Amino acid sequence: MQRSLEHLVTERQNERTRHIDQASTAGILEMMNDEDQLIASAVRKAIPDIAKAVDAIVARFRLGGRLFYVGAGTSGRLGILDASECPPTFGTDPDMVQGLIAGGDTAIRRAVEGAEDNEALGAEDIAGRGVGKHDVVVGIAASGRTPYVIGAMKRAKEAGAAVVCVCNNAESAMSRHADIAIEVVVGPEAVLGSTRLKAGTAQKMVLNMLTTASFIQMGKVYGNLMVDLRATNYKLVRRAKHMIRLATGASDEAVERAFRATGGDVKTATVMIATGSSCERARELLRKSGGFVRKAIEIGQSANYADKSGT
Repeated sequence: MQRSLEHLVTERQNERTRHIDQASTAGILEMMNDEDQLIASAVRKAIPDIAKAVDAIVARFRLGGRLFYVGAGTSGRLGILDASECPPTFGTDPDMVQGLIAGGDTAIRRAVEGAEDNEALGAEDIAGRGVGKHDVVVGIAASGRTPYVIGAMKRAKEAGAAVVCVCNNAESAMSRHADIAIEVVVGPEAVLGSTRLKAGTAQKMVLNMLTTASFIQMGKVYGNLMVDLRATNYKLVRRAKHMIRLATGASDEAVERAFRATGGDVKTATVMIATGSSCERARELLRKSGGFVRKAIEIGQSANYADKSGT
């Protein structure tokens, strides 16, 4: 049985900010900042469950699966934000991580009345994406009880997908439909019910962890360098060349040659310089390593050593 809305932690009045409307500008900001200090520690407590979710995502990515975020309002917009930043950051196909929001694209900028209360709509949106057993669906809602999200989670589970929930109340309704429940309880908001504040920030932190940790394990980071980024503008071209330089210690001239030879592919340029290989050989090494730069370099350097030693 669902708890009534007013009994949810996210809907309680915050005693620490009861007089926030009487505070000075600096006082308002200090109260908000004091509340924000609670977020990171709450997220840290959830790391065991976040780790389980990452492992589930990586396992399905390796099978060619996809990750879907599903939410309404702020939660839906945060899912779309995280999904939209994966292609430029990690060089992924836009279909690999997708965000669904109650009310569709219109709801990204303005509320669509009643959409979040429609459980059938959530199920339809999941079915429309062809979600199956190789996919992961992450339902996001501060309350942990949004019907649209629950509908999506139910349909995803029926389709055999791995189902995760990210919410800000313990023992939520959503958790009963999830294989993995990530419940980050940050307490009442500075302004009652404004879950775009602490709850939204906590959700963003969790989503950052889910995709970043997953793509690190998919070989899209070398050291702490995002070597699969797409250099699509001047700033990113500069960043890409800087990363090649950091990864290899090569001169500006060598970096520029490798960058041009590989068509701006940071991974290939890095392996090319580190192993003294041609562009084609570097690409072959990356294929052999499954796309992991460190392993590709090790394979290439081992082959070079064997050639030199005559073994």
